[in-house]
Amino acid sequence: MRIIGIDPGLTRCGIGVVTAGPGRSVAFEHVEVLTSSADDALPSRLHTIGASIERLLDGERPDAIALERVFAQDNVASVMGVAQISGVVMYLAEQRGIPLALYTPNEVKAQVTGYGSADKTQVTAMVTRLLRLQAPPKPADAADALALAITHAWHLGRGGAANRAEGQPGTAPGAETPAQKAWREAESRQGRRRGPRGG
Repeated sequence: MRIIGIDPGLTRCGIGVVTAGPGRSVAFEHVEVLTSSADDALPSRLHTIGASIERLLDGERPDAIALERVFAQDNVASVMGVAQISGVVMYLAEQRGIPLALYTPNEVKAQVTGYGSADKTQVTAMVTRLLRLQAPPKPADAADALALAITHAWHLGRGGAANRAEGQPGTAPGAETPAQKAWREAESRQGRRRGPRGG
């Protein structure tokens, strides 16, 4: 089973492709980081990244996509870029009928390293080891994308749902992992803090 992991971003978007085998075996296929210039207009940047993702989905034809879940942080500009690219990925996946799963960064870290607060160096080291790479994937966006793909491969290997997007089977409160529950509660608190807008 071919799985594409996507670490979304408007300036840098990590793409990692792995093949899931029996048990927890995963094999490296491809990695790259898509980029767009901050000097370009937003529609042009979205098109640049989106067209490259479209090329990969049609060329690699994955069985599943693992996408990092957007979380509202203080850096609104950064979050907006991530959210916009995430929307492009979801649209392209739905258009092609490719199952899509969302994972929080802490879920990915916990799966790949065994420690939910692992740093990027630790994640990169484990990805390099698990995929038996000769050199660590760089930049960090590349390693994060591969880590997402590995996490979903293991999830599917345990009989988990192919779709883990919000509102789909497998993400009801009772089926959440501790990391997902903490993430949802944090998002809920963030929403209450912002309060209603306009009128």
